[in-house]
Amino acid sequence: MFPMDKETELKRLGRHIQELRKSKGLTQTQLAHSIGKDQQSIQRLEMGDFNPTYYYLTEIAQGLGVTVEELVRV
Repeated sequence: MFPMDKETELKRLGRHIQELRKSKGLTQTQLAHSIGKDQQSIQRLEMGDFNPTYYYLTEIAQGLGVTVEELVRV
């Protein structure tokens, strides 16, 4: 197995979440409000600027109407 680069993986996850959000026709603000977050936190997530907790990912998945498995499948 190859070593993982944390920064690269978080950016890949963020891009995938952004693609899912856009495919659902949602803005960052709409997604954020649907799960009780602010738009800036969604923006940071999509930019790969922080490492979300499992619980945060479950909230994002719920807001996007997907499973956590689908959310992290990048």
